[in-house]
Amino acid sequence: MFALKKVIPATVAAMALCLLPGCSENGAKGAPVVKVNGSVITKPELDRAVKALLAQNRVKEPLPQEQMDKATQVALEQLTAAELLYQEAKKLEIKDLDKLVEEKFTKNKAKFPTQAEYEKTLKSIGMTDEEVRDAMRREIVVNNFVQQEFAARAVCNEEQARKFYEDNKVKLFLKGERVSASHILVGVEQKGSPQDKEKAKAKAEALLKRVQNGEDFAAVARKESTCPSKAEGGDLGVFGRGRMTPVFEQAAYALKEKGELSPVVETEYGYHIIKLNERIAPSTEKYEEVREKIVQFLKQEQVRKSVAEFVGKLRGKAKIEKV
Repeated sequence: MFALKKVIPATVAAMALCLLPGCSENGAKGAPVVKVNGSVITKPELDRAVKALLAQNRVKEPLPQEQMDKATQVALEQLTAAELLYQEAKKLEIKDLDKLVEEKFTKNKAKFPTQAEYEKTLKSIGMTDEEVRDAMRREIVVNNFVQQEFAARAVCNEEQARKFYEDNKVKLFLKGERVSASHILVGVEQKGSPQDKEKAKAKAEALLKRVQNGEDFAAVARKESTCPSKAEGGDLGVFGRGRMTPVFEQAAYALKEKGELSPVVETEYGYHIIKLNERIAPSTEKYEEVREKIVQFLKQEQVRKSVAEFVGKLRGKAKIEKV
């Protein structure tokens, strides 16, 4: 199924790293690593960037030293490119920038349930309120620049969109067989004791008997399931192969008839009872259904390539010094 990439104002895959604070002419905290036209990138910033890069690519630490060195180099190149882009972007004046930063800061902070949770998160990533505000300032400045200088000029005509569709019909727009299913989960930690697991399995078996005997599946899920999907009566929606953990997927796809129930299925999350809601045959999305997504995607690609070329030129003229 066709999936759009996020709009990233960047030359690199993780340009969100450009929003890390501290790359300023004055008062950067931590040991300096590189100077970019006089602006300092520090060791703490680089360490955060490496962690973000590994997390983004779902790489588990620790890594062998050679691979860690490569990741560090990639992160440093991203931070350098990000700083070059920011230096150019801040030449464009933004009206009420301080107000925009404060609004964004307040909105972000409000997402945390308590002040303690917010402070705990700040501590875990080694940032202060001031640094968070600086990161948000960079985000606003860079996004404004990319929007005005690149995104506003991106175009995609009907011929280009249609060609992309035809060239990628099988690869991107062919949907394999999918299923719609619901489940009831009796959760148990993998590190739980054998007694805990046996107790959870016994409860799942008892719940299975209840729904086999006619109790409403959704009602039992709402009351007994430990999965957040309980709010929807256990409904997981439609999913294709490769979306669920393998054992769960195998059990779901083994069901043939609407309303059919699986036996109790054990995964790393606990014990599941799966109900088949519908089997959906393979199909190809029509051009008219995906046209707007294609246009948006191709424009995004134009922006990405244009910004990459722009930052490459900036790098060629920049004074970049390893400290």
